[in-house]
Amino acid sequence: MCRTPGMPCKKKSYPVDLPVASVVICFYNEAFSALLRTVHSVVDRTPAHLLHEVILVDDNSDFDDLKGELDDYVQKYLPGKIKVIRNTKREGLIRGRMIGAAQATGEVLVFLDSHCEVNVMWLQPLLAVIHGDPHTVVCPVIDIISADTLAYSSSPVVRGGFNWGLHFKWDLVPLAELGGADGATAPIRSPTMAGGLFAMNRQYFNELGQYDSGMDIWGGENLEISFRIWMCGGKLFIIPCSRVGHIFRKRRPYGSPEGQDTMTHNSLRLAHVWLDEYKEQYFSLRPDLKTKSYGNISERVELRKRLGCQSFRWYLDHVYPEMQIPGPNARPQQPIFINRGPKRPRVLQRGRLYHFQTNKCLVAQGRPSQKGSLVVLKACDYRDPTQIWIYNEEHELVLNNLLCLDMSETRSSDPPRLMKCHGSGGSQQWTFGKNNWLYQVSVGQCLSVVDTLGPKGSVAMAICDGSSSQQWHLEG
Repeated sequence: MCRTPGMPCKKKSYPVDLPVASVVICFYNEAFSALLRTVHSVVDRTPAHLLHEVILVDDNSDFDDLKGELDDYVQKYLPGKIKVIRNTKREGLIRGRMIGAAQATGEVLVFLDSHCEVNVMWLQPLLAVIHGDPHTVVCPVIDIISADTLAYSSSPVVRGGFNWGLHFKWDLVPLAELGGADGATAPIRSPTMAGGLFAMNRQYFNELGQYDSGMDIWGGENLEISFRIWMCGGKLFIIPCSRVGHIFRKRRPYGSPEGQDTMTHNSLRLAHVWLDEYKEQYFSLRPDLKTKSYGNISERVELRKRLGCQSFRWYLDHVYPEMQIPGPNARPQQPIFINRGPKRPRVLQRGRLYHFQTNKCLVAQGRPSQKGSLVVLKACDYRDPTQIWIYNEEHELVLNNLLCLDMSETRSSDPPRLMKCHGSGGSQQWTFGKNNWLYQVSVGQCLSVVDTLGPKGSVAMAICDGSSSQQWHLEG
């Protein structure tokens, strides 16, 4: 069951002459129920006059129920606006979406993953922004559907970023981007998109070069199209009043046909076409890839010239200055340790980080002054000052006034550790959700207890699902 939008969004009104949308959903071996949930939510929660068509692209799935049974279901229960396209061989998400877009005839393309649930009033806020400027690409806020219980939970509003390993990450929205005349409902500039859910003018999608067809299956295409939008005269926004739930699966349920590393292949193409001298940042992290083949990119290089795109330096300066680094041959960017001088961030809360399910507190595994120490659950000791956390206005969690709770941005599978507070956000930004979640912004996951029954009480990051293992409270 979806959540209704907040009060400021409920009060918004939208033009009556909005463009019509073609919704493109590419799927491969998707659960039949998840696919139907996606399609039914689109049909049921979209005004009929705005929904031009829904195009389902079957990327040569193996599952029997996605063949004749799906066709029969569509014909019986969803006639008219649903079109099913069958790829005769595996094309992957990237080329599959291009095949779907080529069949679309609506003014706006909306791409959705096949395991979603759109919220009420989800489409109008997206169409309204594109109606105002057809060179603007828009993304909804991505809410969370639990992979285990399929329950729908709202997410905090964050924006997209990336690291020099060319992995997408979430960032807190800078204060400078918030507010304005429309307050909490205003579109938020986003340096990158997650890639699964977005809308753009169909003609603009074609003019901008669609996707790089030399990329395979999945991975990196979201950063590539994000850089291309900004560098070639467009804009990319997250729209707070549009919310779509998404099942964040614990692992990708399928691989590449030949088992190749498509993420690396696609990232190499991205680096060589768009990063200019900053591709050395990527190669300094992955020197083994300097001589690796990435196919013919001449068509994409020519596209960049034809569109008159800006340099990647321009992108860093004007769109994502948080990533700015000096010089073309600089080493990989490390967190910038900000010299705050005598001024410390204002303390918002202070106390023990209490885990409801186990009745234990989060503490350092070793000494609280030991950099790199893991954190574990232990019995709460209200006489022990080393169990005291500070949560400050920089969204840092500082243990014993010494070290910050930190997550690796390049290896999100690593457990959280205590590290020197660097003051530049990202890996050390945490937010407390209204569901008692402790949400790590850059990896987009929640702090979870792995072994609630064992003596060690180890913790790790996990997809936010609202389970009792993810319930925390900072108590005084």
